[in-house]
Formats: sequence, C-alpha cells, structure tokens
Amino acid sequence: MPSEFLKVAEAAARRGGEVLQDWAQRFTVSEKSPKNLVTEADMASEKAIHEIIESSFPDHGFLGEEGLSVSGDSDYRWVIDPLDGTSNYVHHFPYYCVSIALEKSRELIASVIFDPNRDELFTAELGQGAFLNGVSLETTHTDDLMEALVVASLPVAATPHHPAVMRFLDVMPKVQHIQRTGSAALNLAYVASGRLDAYWSTTLKPWDMAAGALIAAEAGGKVSQCNGNKFDIEVPDILASNGTGIHEGMSELLTN
Repeated sequence: MPSEFLKVAEAAARRGGEVLQDWAQRFTVSEKSPKNLVTEADMASEKAIHEIIESSFPDHGFLGEEGLSVSGDSDYRWVIDPLDGTSNYVHHFPYYCVSIALEKSRELIASVIFDPNRDELFTAELGQGAFLNGVSLETTHTDDLMEALVVASLPVAATPHHPAVMRFLDVMPKVQHIQRTGSAALNLAYVASGRLDAYWSTTLKPWDMAAGALIAAEAGGKVSQCNGNKFDIEVPDILASNGTGIHEGMSELLTN
C-alpha cells in the first residue's frame, strides 16, 4: 500500500498538472506574452502543490523551482518542480510534467512524476519498486551501447564548443540513437519504464532530477554522477541507465 506521503504527493501532482493544463489554454486568448503566462502557470502550480502537501505535513521543509524555500521543523524536505519542460510547454509540445520528491535526512524516500498530457503517474518509494499508474516498472536489459536509445539535457543557448555539446557529439556515434527532449524528469521516468536506456546531464537543479532519480533506481536502474561517483541532488551531474554494462560504457564516454 502507498504510504501517506505518496498519497499526498500523488494528489498534489495531479492538482499541479490540472493547473498547468488550465493555464495552457490561455496562451491563445491572452494579450500577455507566453513567457509571462508560463511564469504565472509555474507559480500557480507550485502554490497549489505546496498548499496540498503543507496541509498534511505542516512541519516539513520545501524546496521548489519558483523560489519556494521552507526550512521546516523536521528531517523531511519536499523537492518540487511544478513544471519540468518549460520550453516544451510554451510551444504546446506535450512533453512536460510535474515532479515531486520527498527526502528524509537528505535520502530520497518517495517520488511522483505526473504527465498531464498522457495521464501517466510515475511513482516510487524507497525499497518498494517503481510504478506507472500502479503497474510495476522495469528498465530494459540492453547491454550494448550500439543498441541503446539515450537522451541528454543540454544547457539553454549552449555554444557549439560548450563541454556539454562536445560530450553529446562524442556519444552520438557510439549509440543507436541519441535525443534531446526538454524534460529531465520525464527522461528519468522513461529510463525507469524501459522507453529509454540511458540519460545524462551536468546542468540540472535538484528539483529537475530528485523524483526521477529515485524512480529510475527503484525500477532496477543505476543512478550516479557521470564519472560513477555517488549521486547527490545538490550536484548538477547525473547519469541514469538501465543498470547493465551500458552504465559503465556511458560513464567512460562522458568522462574521457
């Protein structure tokens, strides 16, 4: 049975998704610029999420993308991204989501990622596995980089010679396909669900990767820094894979 933490997180994520979809309909009828609307949508989603969680756990801390920072009076901290995939959202490209994670003493213990376009709810609790709409998830078993579909996050407006771009180009000929999608949280959820074999980035914030990291790991994947060191949401460096030899292969490519 899902814990009370997960139940509340699910309700908050769904409400956040509803807010995003409501605001998305205003883009074509408002005189405001899409940038302003997205900022308002982001903040409205975060406010709705925070209110739902805080009403159940008033002593918990919070960290959110839109300036939400509450220290709390307990060992618990919620890490929230009310809109992961902002550029996609602006262009009505349906690859964005709400991401919510819960830490206890800096260890991730519960996660929810909600895709309001597909009504897909990815969930995980530490030691309990990962699920998509209640169905257990498992990563792929691909062990050959040349058969792998991988994804990377690149910095906004990166120049051709930016290190992240150079790593992207280094990996390209060594895998079957490489993509850039615009939502770190969904990328991690897709590694967990077997839709992707690996994903990496060196430019993320804690709220971008906290929920997805736990979901990917609980689905049987491996999550580390690109050089293989222990993953830490406070460090903008993540490599998530299906947990096979692909992980070490990707790590070598990314750290050469």
